[in-house]
Amino acid sequence: MLYYLLYPLRNMISGFNVFRYITFRTAWAALTALVISFILGPWLIERMRQIKLGQFIREEGPKSHQQKAGTPTMGGILINIAILIPTLLWADILNPYIWIVLFVTFAYGAIGFIDDYRKLIQRRNLGLTAKQKFSAQIGIALAAGLAIAYLPSIHNNYSTVLTFPFFKTLHLDLGPLYIAFIVVVIVGASNAVNLTDGLDGLAIGTTLIAAVTYTILTYAAGNFRVADYLRIAWVPQAGELAVFCGAMVGASLGFLWFNAHPAEIF
Repeated sequence: MLYYLLYPLRNMISGFNVFRYITFRTAWAALTALVISFILGPWLIERMRQIKLGQFIREEGPKSHQQKAGTPTMGGILINIAILIPTLLWADILNPYIWIVLFVTFAYGAIGFIDDYRKLIQRRNLGLTAKQKFSAQIGIALAAGLAIAYLPSIHNNYSTVLTFPFFKTLHLDLGPLYIAFIVVVIVGASNAVNLTDGLDGLAIGTTLIAAVTYTILTYAAGNFRVADYLRIAWVPQAGELAVFCGAMVGASLGFLWFNAHPAEIF
């Protein structure tokens, strides 16, 4: 949003020329997400305590987990808000990739919200069934894959060829199976986070590492010179995803502050 508001004014105020640089907007997206997390986090935690939206722990579980009973949950709300606002502020909001990743992020966030809500209402450590979650995840990922394949603004640059970083001559054309590959990657990544969870700060810590990595990779893939030098695939418009990933880095850092042991929110 700020890109379209301030960058056109660069001829009057030369300092606004910095908005053309993805690196500048990525850094500020990360900082904005971190600040939002620090401001909103304490309020959200206190609000969850007031309305008694706390984690339910099974009595037959480990004794060390019993002390976590009642810890405010639905921390995904904080993460999603801390990602959404900086992305809308600092990213090119006309970039189709930005809207695809926001759609997937918030659609998957909605699954988590419904799952947590059912646990809290039913007072059981079970929410949506595995079949319900998996079906919803596949449907969302399939929608994202079809958007990448058929949106006019992306279609001209759409390729079904996989490239392997640092191996310029190694390619694998998946053809029509490419959309299925997209589904596997998105659903697999989501469930990998769920499987990793179990200790305070563990899931968000690994998410932070992945977010930093994706920030670097998306910037490199979207920059022709960098992509050519590193021998990775150049994907037009993909560099803007670095701004989204930067927001994810800031949101992850902010949430880790409250989720590290002893966790104040899950």
